[in-house]
Amino acid sequence: MKHLIDPLDLSVEEIKELLDTANDIEQNPQKYAHACDGKKLATLFYEPSTRTRLSFEAAMLNLGGKTLGFASADNSSAAKGESIADTIRVVSCYADICAMRHPKEGAPLVASQYSRIPVINAGDGGHQHPTQTLTDLLTIRSLKGRLDHLTIGLCGDLKFGRTVHSLIKSLARYEGIRFVLISPGELKVPDYILNEVIRAKGIPYQEVERLDDVMPELDILYMTRVQRERFFNEEDYIRLKDCYILTQDKLNKAKKDMFVLHPLPRVNEIAVEVDKDERAAYFRQAQYGVYVRMALILKLLGVTPC
Repeated sequence: MKHLIDPLDLSVEEIKELLDTANDIEQNPQKYAHACDGKKLATLFYEPSTRTRLSFEAAMLNLGGKTLGFASADNSSAAKGESIADTIRVVSCYADICAMRHPKEGAPLVASQYSRIPVINAGDGGHQHPTQTLTDLLTIRSLKGRLDHLTIGLCGDLKFGRTVHSLIKSLARYEGIRFVLISPGELKVPDYILNEVIRAKGIPYQEVERLDDVMPELDILYMTRVQRERFFNEEDYIRLKDCYILTQDKLNKAKKDMFVLHPLPRVNEIAVEVDKDERAAYFRQAQYGVYVRMALILKLLGVTPC
């Protein structure tokens, strides 16, 4: 039985297979409409979510399956003190596959060690978010036609942004990748990511504080919000929350075939005026998330559509 806890749990070949399946789902949805008839997905979300939870549920419903679960720890037995291990043992009796989001790093890994069904990490604290990474990879490949030889700008909260950490780890496996890391000093990429991934693989990168200076170089700009829920100090959050706002004037400095991604939710780091630009791809990105999660569910359940 296979789980997805870390983006590196999947080989480059497996990712290509998943993305190919996701593209086929996009083109031929009826082919997959009953692939998971009789199957159930449990969504165990101990942290608030809109896109990730609903996209998992939409993915399973699109495959003909059903969903069950909870959208808050307050609505689960965790409020009574039940452990992750006991929860997943029980859920294994009810469902065929599980997607878990948890504020504590490593919680989905613990669940996978006690589970009798595949566990998908839907985000654990500021650590990993592998299905968002698969969504990002599908979006980039669909828009640019490749996952290699790209200059990727990552902007905003690079310290606590689990989507950023997962994306760096995954893109580092492709040739010709260059990272431009755009953040204030307090929100820089953690040293362990720099040392164990970027520097260890000899990947070219630069750290800058001004987005305007590097905009013309980028093939992809990955914007992130400054996350209030990751800060221990409200004053620090207020001081940093508006440090990067992408406006149309700034976007006008970019290449004509550069695309803007964002894992969402957006607060104010991308001006609404940017939405009309053809390079604004974040809502398309959300749609790709459904296709790639459908492909992942099929893979982990070992289901082949007829």
